[in-house]
Amino acid sequence: MVDLESEVPPLPPRYRFRDLLLGDQGWQNDDRVQVEFYMNENTFKERLKLFFIKNQRSSLRIRLFNFSLKLLSCLLYIIRVLLENPSQGNEWSHIFWVNRSLPLWGLQVSVALISLFETILLGYLSYKGNIWEQILRIPFILEIINAVPFIISIFWPSLRNLFVPVFLNCWLAKHALENMINDLHRAIQRTQSAMFNQVLILISTLLCLIFTCICGIQHLERIGKKLNLFDSLYFCIVTFSTVGFGDVTPETWSSKLFVVAMICVALVVLPIQFEQLAYLWMERQKSGGNYSRHRAQTEKHVVLCVSSLKIDLLMDFLNEFYAHPRLQDYYVVILCPTEMDVQVRRVLQIPMWSQRVIYLQGSALKDQDLLRAKMDDAEACFILSSRCEVDRTSSDHQTILRAWAVKDFAPNCPLYVQILKPENKFHIKFADHVVCEEEFKYAMLALNCICPATSTLITLLVHTSRGQEGQQSPEQWQKMYGRCSGNEVYHIVLEESTFFAEYEGKSFTYASFHAHKKFGVCLIGVRREDNKNILLNPGPRCIMNATDICFYINITKEENSAFKNQDQQKKSNVSRSFYHGPSRLPVHSIIASMGTVAIDLQDTSCRSTSGPTLSLPTEGSKEIRRPSIAPVLEVADTSSIQTCDLLSDQSEDETTPDEEISSNLEYAKGYPPYSPYIGSSPTFCHLLHEKVPFCCLRLDKSCQHNYYEDAKAYGFKNKLIIVAAETAGNGLYNFIVPLRAYYRPKKELNPIVLLLDNPPDMHFLDAICWFPMVYYMVGSIDNLDDLLRCGVTFAANMVVVDKESTMSAEEDYMADAKTIVNVQTLFRLFSSLSIITELTHPANMRFMQFRAKDCYSLALSKLEKKEREKGSNLAFMFRLPFAAGRVFSISMLDTLLYQSFVKDYMISITRLLLGLDTTPGSGFLCSMKITEDDLWIRTYARLYQKLCSSTGDVPIGIYRTESQKLTTSESQISISVEEWEDTKDCKEQGHHRSNHRNSTSSDQSDHPLLRRKSMQWARRLSRKGPKHSGKTAEKITQQRLNLYRRSERQELAELVNNRMKHLGLSTAGYDEMNDHQSTLSYILINPSPDTRLELNDVVYLIRPDPLAYLPNSEPSRKNSICNTTGQDSREETQL
Repeated sequence: MVDLESEVPPLPPRYRFRDLLLGDQGWQNDDRVQVEFYMNENTFKERLKLFFIKNQRSSLRIRLFNFSLKLLSCLLYIIRVLLENPSQGNEWSHIFWVNRSLPLWGLQVSVALISLFETILLGYLSYKGNIWEQILRIPFILEIINAVPFIISIFWPSLRNLFVPVFLNCWLAKHALENMINDLHRAIQRTQSAMFNQVLILISTLLCLIFTCICGIQHLERIGKKLNLFDSLYFCIVTFSTVGFGDVTPETWSSKLFVVAMICVALVVLPIQFEQLAYLWMERQKSGGNYSRHRAQTEKHVVLCVSSLKIDLLMDFLNEFYAHPRLQDYYVVILCPTEMDVQVRRVLQIPMWSQRVIYLQGSALKDQDLLRAKMDDAEACFILSSRCEVDRTSSDHQTILRAWAVKDFAPNCPLYVQILKPENKFHIKFADHVVCEEEFKYAMLALNCICPATSTLITLLVHTSRGQEGQQSPEQWQKMYGRCSGNEVYHIVLEESTFFAEYEGKSFTYASFHAHKKFGVCLIGVRREDNKNILLNPGPRCIMNATDICFYINITKEENSAFKNQDQQKKSNVSRSFYHGPSRLPVHSIIASMGTVAIDLQDTSCRSTSGPTLSLPTEGSKEIRRPSIAPVLEVADTSSIQTCDLLSDQSEDETTPDEEISSNLEYAKGYPPYSPYIGSSPTFCHLLHEKVPFCCLRLDKSCQHNYYEDAKAYGFKNKLIIVAAETAGNGLYNFIVPLRAYYRPKKELNPIVLLLDNPPDMHFLDAICWFPMVYYMVGSIDNLDDLLRCGVTFAANMVVVDKESTMSAEEDYMADAKTIVNVQTLFRLFSSLSIITELTHPANMRFMQFRAKDCYSLALSKLEKKEREKGSNLAFMFRLPFAAGRVFSISMLDTLLYQSFVKDYMISITRLLLGLDTTPGSGFLCSMKITEDDLWIRTYARLYQKLCSSTGDVPIGIYRTESQKLTTSESQISISVEEWEDTKDCKEQGHHRSNHRNSTSSDQSDHPLLRRKSMQWARRLSRKGPKHSGKTAEKITQQRLNLYRRSERQELAELVNNRMKHLGLSTAGYDEMNDHQSTLSYILINPSPDTRLELNDVVYLIRPDPLAYLPNSEPSRKNSICNTTGQDSREETQL
């Protein structure tokens, strides 16, 4: 039976006094024992050890005292030598006996006693069981030699004049100095400098050698020349410097032997010291030393943290960082754990960079290295991820740890972090500025399919340039393209601005139009004083305030611009050319009274003299007068605003009632119910009422819901957008969202097919199953059958994403090899397909759509080299694939992070343009195409006015396509010659065959493999067949000629058609002869107002937010999809 009383817990302490009064003594019999800890440190030996060794400050004082004693003993020896009167004679007794006065002897005995006692005490405290280890130590032996004779002389007075080599205490002083320096570093909590210690050891060793040699020579020459200390010093310096004048030489054999011994010691000891010093110097050169505290307090610097530093990354950072005038005096401290690359070392030796860039080898996870970089005093810290690694998640983890370490060490240092994967972004939300690579990459690729060359537009906006590229080129498009590429985004407060101050109290669209007409600047957004959010084109309802911050696009910022007073010139222009006709009124006044103020002729001085001018319509031209453009109102009239129609989807108005009912049942508008990662901005999109089963997302597999197995069977009304990627990463979600945004009409939605090398996970499928017409297929662009099944023959755009598995190439630039070759194959097989490619290295863009014998491409290559020699940051901009927006490299967006140090708003504006962030009231990027019906507008300024007065849109640039005037390429020559031959008589076929052979290639080996095999087959057929009649032989000859005359394009087309027939696919949509290779496209950012519009120009627009003009009840109606799609349910996230 369990004793219940033993289980009762003891009473609390407040009851024990009452028990004592009542006589209850049971609590005193408690079996608890008081335990004292660290009793071993209370012993006498441990206390001494704590004072003499363990304690940093007391140990430092003891060693400083010991060092002083040794120096005092050496000083007493010098005094004894100087006071001694050398006696005459060459007796050996002078070597063993000296004249030492009694006071001097007393001082030396005292020093010897203290030194010996301290040595024995320290030996006892550091004793670890082996007494011979303590006795045979060189410092202990030297201490015995220098101290014991003086102690013996106390008891034996006749030995007071015995010679004792006290000068050997200099070596004990050197040993004490080394220990003292170590304790000093420990006491003041500073990192020990190996270079400083090594230099100190070398200098002290050299001084000890010289001092020992001086005293030894002087004492041994007591029986010879009787040298004094100065003569001995002179002899030692001359001897150790290998000069050897010979005027002072030792005479006795003992002194000669001593000199030989000292020279041998010096030849052994000094080279070892110098070697260690040289090694440490080389290691310091590799590690970079320290950034001095004095410089950190007087100069400004930023720190760049990278895992591995490549020359391209370094030059991009330096060129962009130092492109801003106010950053010229900044220092850049690079903190990298790897050794400096040879190319990087060569660049940093250039005087322009050597005075401003400091390389430190170290880790951001070590406080010592962060202290070396003076991170706590830095103006900013840039942390970049290594994108050239196969495991990008691991690279992100390293970046996250670096960011945490810097934030822990220097909480007040602004952080600029680059991350690769979007799911890792929420770990570094504390950073001041974050750029997620995959978010920006997929958003730009998606917008490239809607607004052509969006990637080129963003790249040019975030690069610092003066617009001087291509100005020496004979090509007019290169001059315009290069000049407009200098436009960047700047900001200024409205009341401080000359551009916008006069528009206070007026609408945003009015200010944007008139600022562009008057100054040529493009106002794109504002930020209110009481709101941190930037609003791109807030629309005509936004009234400008004096405290608003205006964001505009221009060649340079307003502070660097000069404004010339042209009042007199305006008056002269008015009196000379502004009055026409009998009314004698200024033309601009007449135009304004007619309801069109397309171009204010008061500002024609800013335009070129060759630009178009408006003329008054005559009476006879009333029937054919151009349509007028309404003026832009100072305060918007809400009845004329048409942007709200976007939300109602204008395309729905054209449908029949039955189609409208079916479309409304199929699609709805709302926020996606699931997000694949934390941190994605919610975007209003086209969604399905019910999510699609996962089996129906597979394009090439039939299921119980549908029986389609290829893209053609679905019968899509719009062309496809195909994305070829290695894996379905979470960043791919940002590709789908812009293509399903609410402002896109339903009839213009393109089906999206994801061609993936690896099957996607269920979490990703759960995020995309709510979007309409989104499918995936497991396959590769290496396989022609997979391309045909996913519908490449009737695709509008083919997006090729660089594969992560190729990042670890032995040669850095070979990481894009597989992607480039695959895209080149697509380019040859499907020449009419618009291919958008992402590369790792911008230098590899020259291999896109490569033609070896294209003279125009060679000319562009020479132009790129010239621009690079001039120091341009955008030397690659004239490559046709980049200018047309068909290729881009995500590394070109690194400058976005660098530029944010000066322009902290650039990341926000870029995210708004790409649709990554949606701020209420902020507009979005879209485009419109100039058709023949729009050519009456004529100029960019009139188009600006037309858009601002009607829809409130703000144009920011033009995407222009022109015919490429170049030498005909080899493939085109082949086709033209073939067509010319077909028109001739068959009798001249042999002659034309030779002409065709000369026009294509003179060597049979230059023909494609398929052509050679076809010719071989034709020859074998002619040899093996029986003897035919003349008619049959002529037929065979004709077949051979037809096979030979086939062009490469026809052979590729036949190959594709055969594969499509083999797979059971229809060949109706394959247009093998359609070729867009004879055109070139480029971007004009913020062109001048008098720029002429051309047919098929694509104008980039920032359109106001349609939701900003809806009644309060309207959003709730449109957001009703949130209830049906489970918006209230908890979103799943991947951590």
